Amino acid sequence: MAVCYSRIHPQSLNHPIFLIAIFLFLIIPFAASLSFNFNSFGPNDNNITYERAAPAEGAIELTRNQRDKPMDTSMGRATYSKPLQLWYKASGSLTDFTTHFSFVIYALNETSYADGIAFFLAPVGSKIPNNATKGIDINSMQSVTNVAWSSSILDGKMNDVWISYDSSSKNLSVVFTGFRGNSTIQQNLYYILDLRDHLPEQVTFGFSAATGYASAVHRIHSWNFSSSLEIDENIPSPTDPVMPPSANPDPKPTKNKTGLVAGSTAGACVLVGVLGLALFSFWKKKKEKEREKERERERDKERREDEDHDLVFDVSMNEEFERGTGPKKFSYNELAIATKNFAEEEKLGEGGFGAVYRGFLRDLNSYVAVKRVSRGSKQGIKEYASEVKIISRLRHRNLVQLMGWCHEGRELLLVYEFMPNGSLDFHLFKENSLLTWVMRYNIAQGLASALFYLHEEWEQCVLHRDVKSSNIMLDANFNAKLGDFGLARLVDHGKVSQTTVLAGTMGYMAPECLMTGKASKQSDVYSFGIVALEIACGRKPINPKADEGQIRMVDWVWELYGMGKLLNAADPRLCSDFDEEQLQCLIIVGLWCAHPDCNLRPSIKQAIQVLNFDAPLPNLPPKMPLPTYIAPPVNISAFSISSSSCGATDSEGGQNQSSSSDYNTNSSKRTASSSASSVSALLLYAQ
Repeated sequence: MAVCYSRIHPQSLNHPIFLIAIFLFLIIPFAASLSFNFNSFGPNDNNITYERAAPAEGAIELTRNQRDKPMDTSMGRATYSKPLQLWYKASGSLTDFTTHFSFVIYALNETSYADGIAFFLAPVGSKIPNNATKGIDINSMQSVTNVAWSSSILDGKMNDVWISYDSSSKNLSVVFTGFRGNSTIQQNLYYILDLRDHLPEQVTFGFSAATGYASAVHRIHSWNFSSSLEIDENIPSPTDPVMPPSANPDPKPTKNKTGLVAGSTAGACVLVGVLGLALFSFWKKKKEKEREKERERERDKERREDEDHDLVFDVSMNEEFERGTGPKKFSYNELAIATKNFAEEEKLGEGGFGAVYRGFLRDLNSYVAVKRVSRGSKQGIKEYASEVKIISRLRHRNLVQLMGWCHEGRELLLVYEFMPNGSLDFHLFKENSLLTWVMRYNIAQGLASALFYLHEEWEQCVLHRDVKSSNIMLDANFNAKLGDFGLARLVDHGKVSQTTVLAGTMGYMAPECLMTGKASKQSDVYSFGIVALEIACGRKPINPKADEGQIRMVDWVWELYGMGKLLNAADPRLCSDFDEEQLQCLIIVGLWCAHPDCNLRPSIKQAIQVLNFDAPLPNLPPKMPLPTYIAPPVNISAFSISSSSCGATDSEGGQNQSSSSDYNTNSSKRTASSSASSVSALLLYAQ
């Protein structure tokens, strides 16, 4: 049973340390977002704070492991020495975070073994309490969700856990390994919640474990973590000593000491005042020099970045220009005029990396969609580069066409053909819009054709890595056009992607991507399968408001398949106005493509053959199988999820506008009040 500890230790707002922290917060600029990677742990590492725990043999021992002392009734915690900036009250901004750690729970060959390990988030200053819980716990002794863990406690095998939080969908997702015989299996659980409703802006985070009245060894062998929200590194860490307030002076000094006390006090005040003014003047001059140097460094950096961008993008496009096949290079003024100076009424959508506007180009006598990348978005710049490099060279009837681009100074803009019918998700999930079955089946076939072109027909294999309904655009005739190549990667045919940075959107990502971080044709096929099921069922991949057993669309549809009730999965808005043979075909192909085992998925070519009725339907198992891995997964040094790029669909559903994720994004903006409670997020228990 997992043991998660939490306790609130509020500090006085009048404490001098608190006032100093506020002062530093106002004058010190933000540092980089929090990120670290520990492959081992040592006694001289000050980045980990231990409570009744200690480093041993390169690992963290959370509970007692000494032969000369009893190993029961032991508990311990290990936390990162600096706080995590979870959210900001002023803006409502909420961080994404991901973490991966490897651990061992070893019962020392005893059949009666102790409690487990928890990864937790808690208010800064939290200490070990006497409470315990299991699963995903939110300020309560009752788990909101849990799952039986196929454990290796008796033989002490190494396990891996990946935990991620998506600020757009509010999805807290957990993937962890277990053992079935000699095979490693993957298990997972998730829960939709807004952490701002349960935790303050800054939290401490780490691991806890306890043995109860039995015994076991609890070890953390490696740990990496990354978050997207920037933090103020000058805020005191949870382990900084808190100084007690000074004692009050005697309010009634004796008469013969009054003059001495008054004189001493006045002299001290003058001395402190003079020293204070001198120090303040020195500090002010020093800070002004530092600020000027920093401004100069920023100016130099911007000049270098502008030069680098101009060189990279201009060179990458020159070859296409010479052949006359590449997109046009527009001037900033042209696009400003076309969009009425990027007027608010022309805005199609907005997200974390920029906004998209409708524009009219007189020279072409046509409407276009103009994506304007935010200046401060590093991820947006990377996606801009990827779009220019990849989509500008692709030509297919089922791909959104990049018509042009602009890079002047700090302005980055992309120009796409305008899609009058917006994005697929708008029509699937908005009550005032309905796609007929003929349109839906044609859209599924068009999307499959686009993926076949990307995977097999172009000079290199293009892994899209973010296939989802909000990235599928519909032209005037409701033909599907796949867009948003900001996360795409090029791979030589016959080779495997080398990237280990997880990218995509929760609900559409293949399970093996969470284990390895590597994209593949099979992971794109998985995403296609999810979209195919969305088209047929009119449901989102994850719906936390659905009845139990129907929250995850794939689980629910596979259960209906096993019961022989596949037609019950049809979108009720179709009112049974569909071709039954085509409906069953699309759903079965969707399940086949979304098979948990990547080795048992079809290629996109095989899926197309079945959708065209050129090949028979596959025989799938009546119950949805669990993914199985022969060897434990590799450690991922860089683990991140890009879900808000170009319109990730959140748990409330869909895009805000009926337009492309290529040129429409969904920004989740909300202000929440801080609650000094705690969240314990995990996980592991053995029955």
